[in-house]
Amino acid sequence: MRNPRPIKAVPSKTGYVKFSNKLSSSLDQISSSVRENAQMIDTIQEVALELTTTFGSLHGVAVKYARSANQVLDVIVPIVKNLPIVPKNAQTMLINLEKWTQMIIDNEAKTSATVNSVRSGLQSGDVNKLKTHAADLKAVTNSLAKIVPGK
Repeated sequence: MRNPRPIKAVPSKTGYVKFSNKLSSSLDQISSSVRENAQMIDTIQEVALELTTTFGSLHGVAVKYARSANQVLDVIVPIVKNLPIVPKNAQTMLINLEKWTQMIIDNEAKTSATVNSVRSGLQSGDVNKLKTHAADLKAVTNSLAKIVPGK
């Protein structure tokens, strides 16, 4: 973005600068800046919309497979815990996997609602709706960071 031009004070017949003249000049500069950067602003909005769609799709896939995995783990984990031949690290891995899949399932409704609301805010240009969900998105990110290996 370019550096804004300095606001020029326009003296009036009264011998002083009127606030309305300063404000008009400022608004003209703001309007000009928005027009000059409209393509960038619109492109950012379009990319954000596509990212919410992508994230929503990935979330749907993750929930689908988490449900399947969790059903299998609900049967296997109790059996594995009682088998002395299964190494403790394998047991721990299966227990953690069950915990992670359950975390994905438990957060499904909240994550879906947040993604849908963010998408709605982007489509309607509702900045307040977007601000409201910034903290929700951070919470989703933090939940995912607990699951992602190496994080």
